[in-house]
Amino acid sequence: MSGRVAIVGAGPGGLAAAMILARAGCDVQVFERANVPGGRTSTLTLDGFRFDVGPTFFLYPRILEEIFLSVGRDLEDEVKMVRLDPMYRLIYGDGSTLDVTSHVERMEREIARLSPDDAAGYVRFMAENRVKFERFRPCLQMPFGGWSDLLRWPVFRLLPWLRPWASVDGALQRYFRDPRVRLAFTFQSKYLGMSPFKCPSLFTILSYLEHDYGVYHPIGGCAAVTATMARIAEELGAEIHLGEQVEQLKFQGRRVVGLRTGRGEYEADAVIINADFARAMRRLVPNHLRRRWSDARIARKRFSCSTFMLYLGLRGQLPHLRHHTIYLPRDYEQVVADIDTNHRLSEDPALYVQNACVTDPELAPPGHSTLYVLVPVTHQHPNVDWSRERAGFRARVLRQLRERLGIEDVERRIVAERVVTPDDWDTNYEIHLGATFNLAHNLDQMLHRRPNNRFEELDGVYLTGGGTHPGSGLPGIFESARIACRLLLEDRGQPTDWLHPMPDGYSSGEPTHLCLGGSA
Repeated sequence: MSGRVAIVGAGPGGLAAAMILARAGCDVQVFERANVPGGRTSTLTLDGFRFDVGPTFFLYPRILEEIFLSVGRDLEDEVKMVRLDPMYRLIYGDGSTLDVTSHVERMEREIARLSPDDAAGYVRFMAENRVKFERFRPCLQMPFGGWSDLLRWPVFRLLPWLRPWASVDGALQRYFRDPRVRLAFTFQSKYLGMSPFKCPSLFTILSYLEHDYGVYHPIGGCAAVTATMARIAEELGAEIHLGEQVEQLKFQGRRVVGLRTGRGEYEADAVIINADFARAMRRLVPNHLRRRWSDARIARKRFSCSTFMLYLGLRGQLPHLRHHTIYLPRDYEQVVADIDTNHRLSEDPALYVQNACVTDPELAPPGHSTLYVLVPVTHQHPNVDWSRERAGFRARVLRQLRERLGIEDVERRIVAERVVTPDDWDTNYEIHLGATFNLAHNLDQMLHRRPNNRFEELDGVYLTGGGTHPGSGLPGIFESARIACRLLLEDRGQPTDWLHPMPDGYSSGEPTHLCLGGSA
């Protein structure tokens, strides 16, 4: 078996896979529909203003640091990152604020300003979630191909911490009584596109990771990271085809043998899919080859929320505004219910704003600022017609910027603008339902219940990205690439100990029980 590997998509997962497999000596070709690498972790340029399209901060860099080291590079040498302190400012609907920091004593004082009785819960939260994360980390590093993988020792060690009956918000009630303080440690479930009142309690580790490992801004934006990864992948021998969309995978029986683009056909011994999972399956793989993940079954799955985006180039600077600011309305629970259950637009929506130029002024022309505004909204649903709602919702968000964040004359200061709705995410970025965080992370869509990294329906197909294990967010996507590459190399009989040692109790098993349509 030769080492021809085709990667569909040059997002962060595809680029990490390209680096790893090129280092392993494979003949790697990456196919990206856009004219720049990075997928949603790329740069949007408007009249001299530069914005991150998607992720705007870097969390838990350890995984990518390890991937860089495994291919002979040092992330710290390749990309300059600034650790932010405070990490972000929270503005609540009642007008109170909280500057969130990873400095323990200062964070305790900040909490005490809102709720003196809750300050003592911070250290306890951190200590218990540190243990929870260390128990959970091995589960993030290993593949899950079926229910039998739940019998591994790392999973047994995690069981006392799972608390499947509790939500993130419910778990936080053990530490904090004031709902505003709890929100400071639960809104992170939106990183997965989920409600903190429904998201499994396991994911309290998201806020723990911020506080223990910090929040970073890569100079040049997160796109600077993926641009560097693309360069390194090519230096290691990978070939990246930009502006070349994959139209279909080619199969002999259930084994992939190549792919077809608008420019031609390419042979491959294995394919790694880094595109949106639901969209890729429906477009690239004939329905009759998919049983567990047929079109009908995908349609019944739960998907994350979407986002309404404003990318604004502003005249003047905003020194009073933090690098990251998050507005949390009074009735936050109703707002997330409007997103996840009622599928309607809220009158007082939550929003996230990045004012990156306070840290990285070269992202805008002199005397100007970039403002990145993200509003969580329902994914595509008949209740919301964006062709009608777009202009009115834009006006609502601009009003929020003035009234809630104190950005005066915001509309008159706009000199460059791009609006992105769930319909745009679907049409322009090939995201199923515009669900920007992919499949939801409820308990029956995690671990072996997510599409497997060694895709269980087909031979020679592997998955990376937010739609597979471990899940959404850059750390999870990078880990998915490492898992998929390890499985691919093991299936080819190549050593993987250089990539990263697996946790105790891990055994990849024989690939045959995971391929050829085997159940999971």
